[in-house]
Amino acid sequence: MSLPAWLNRDLALLFVGRALRSLTQSCLTIVVPIYVAFLGFGALDLGYLFTAAALASAALAAAVGFLSDRFGRRNLLIAMSLLTTAAGVAFALAHSFALLMLAAAMGTVGRTGPAGAGASVGPYYPAEQALVAEHSSDRARTTAFGALAFVGVVAGAFGSLMAALPMLARVHFGASVLGGFRAVFWIVAVLGVVMAAVTMPVHEAARTQTLAVPPANTRNLSAATSDAPGSGRRLGLSRESWWLVLRFAAINGVNGLAVGMLGPFVVYWFYRRFAVNAAQLGQLFFVINLAAGVPNLLVGRISRLLGAVSTVVWARAISAAFLLATVLMPSFLGAACMYTLRAVSGALWIPVRQSYLMGLIEPRERATAAGLTNVPLQITSLVSPYFAGLMMATLWLASPIALAAILQGSTAAMYWGFFRAIPAPEERQAPAEARTPGRGEAGR
Repeated sequence: MSLPAWLNRDLALLFVGRALRSLTQSCLTIVVPIYVAFLGFGALDLGYLFTAAALASAALAAAVGFLSDRFGRRNLLIAMSLLTTAAGVAFALAHSFALLMLAAAMGTVGRTGPAGAGASVGPYYPAEQALVAEHSSDRARTTAFGALAFVGVVAGAFGSLMAALPMLARVHFGASVLGGFRAVFWIVAVLGVVMAAVTMPVHEAARTQTLAVPPANTRNLSAATSDAPGSGRRLGLSRESWWLVLRFAAINGVNGLAVGMLGPFVVYWFYRRFAVNAAQLGQLFFVINLAAGVPNLLVGRISRLLGAVSTVVWARAISAAFLLATVLMPSFLGAACMYTLRAVSGALWIPVRQSYLMGLIEPRERATAAGLTNVPLQITSLVSPYFAGLMMATLWLASPIALAAILQGSTAAMYWGFFRAIPAPEERQAPAEARTPGRGEAGR
């Protein structure tokens, strides 16, 4: 079976890096809370720990985006991989809560995005997103992002199974539970080094080689953004790019409020509503991750058929409808099916949104733009968990999930309002132009 024409060496290396990153992040998300509790720390301490991780993730996302366009996206991706190694070592050696908080911040534990997202959220994401766009042609870019998401989702599903390693080590090798946990963290540390190693050979164009002229479809966005390309740059972005970044940031800010009301609250809702156990929930989320991987392989074709903006809008709207239907189901099986369908439909919009943003942004500004659009999601997702808990305790148990569905449905309307008149570059190009290889495909 031959490899697809768009898959070059650099993309393959980036895919391997994403697989390892998703594996470690999914494992840490499950193992760390249990490990912290095993060490004798309570729920309040866990809240502090995840808040530290969230704050660090938001700060690092902005820093990586801004710095990688100046010092190299590959270099920043390598640095983030080594931070994973440092986090694994710190967790393995930690005896104090202060060191646990530092480890969680370095590893940005719990900041992987919703079920089925394949670790598409995190501080490494701006650099990775820009590199994938650099090594893809306009026509193949969405397909490449879909394949990246598929790899992440599948690896994340198996990463969740790594949480069983401490128990397996105790049963089969007579290791202590604490020793089993620490063995997992040492494995994570080694995988961080491997991530850095597979990223090092990735080719990256010199900063002076990136195009200085923005895509043609961003030049007439409005009268307010009609200055000459490159004039009036602030924080490394032109006026045209700021116009786009602010609108993506507004959408991500609203989406962050919804994301903060999901995650562990969905797990808690399933537990309270249907009295299911941890094993059943683990199996459910394993299936969800695998099922959500399938649409990512088709997202390129769907985007070409419907258009990038329409694909995002419909995927967000349908996903929100399934999320609302989840809390209305009378049985665990019904709710599980609705939530799985929500993850499957929601998986479509993530790679399309990433590809669409990269297509509109000037190449030398891509990582900065990705970082800045990601920060509002990180910040607003810090605020909403408090209100989600309050709503669960004082109102309807499912009220935060229902509100999250409404908020995510509103982002579909925002996308349509902001971008319906701005097609992706590949939707404007003639077929011959659309097949022009990206920087990473030339000469391969």
